[in-house]
Amino acid sequence: MALGLSIEKGIEHVIDITPQINILAERIHALREQPGRVIVAIAGPPASGKTTLAEELARRLNAQKCLTAVVPQDGFHLDNAVLEARGDLPRKGAPHTFDGSGFVHLVRRLKERADVAVPLFDRSRDLAVAGASIVPAEAEVIVVEGNYLLFDAAPWFNLAPLWTLKVRLDVPMPELRARLIQRWLGHGLSSAAATRRATSNDLPNAQTVLDHALPADITFAADGTLI
Repeated sequence: MALGLSIEKGIEHVIDITPQINILAERIHALREQPGRVIVAIAGPPASGKTTLAEELARRLNAQKCLTAVVPQDGFHLDNAVLEARGDLPRKGAPHTFDGSGFVHLVRRLKERADVAVPLFDRSRDLAVAGASIVPAEAEVIVVEGNYLLFDAAPWFNLAPLWTLKVRLDVPMPELRARLIQRWLGHGLSSAAATRRATSNDLPNAQTVLDHALPADITFAADGTLI
């Protein structure tokens, strides 16, 4: 059983995301019959559950002898020193605080059957680490997860034709707010600081994702049902 997290009225609920994984795995296996790598985009606002779904989906596919790698968009955060110099550090996580063009280039490289080095974001140190993971040439499926994978603004809209399967997680703003506050509490912030961090930056970024969303092939609601 694959589990995710939902929060309602301040109460955490564990939800079973196995039905989502069943749907996606079946769809991906069908797409593998086509030539070329299958590159799956899992998009959605912050705290919508993208990372959990991507990792559990990859776990399922690898168990089914389908070599799968996960690539997070967060590895393309600009460094804090760059953001501070630009006056953008308080807006970290907004579209312009990523190396969007570099990320588009990476996804184009992922279409090739070659070893590809990818950066990963170290949340404990709040920085991206270059070359922290290798997507092997043998990988048949790449699951990419991030806020701006289906985002209708430059340079992000260049990603749309690169995806084999486009998946969106649709979570209501009140639920996102509760999840984001819980996330920052888990990082040791006080209740006031966690609320301030969520409402001053994360939620505006979430609204930006919703306001500029491109179409998806599959959309899941917060409870895991298809929309």
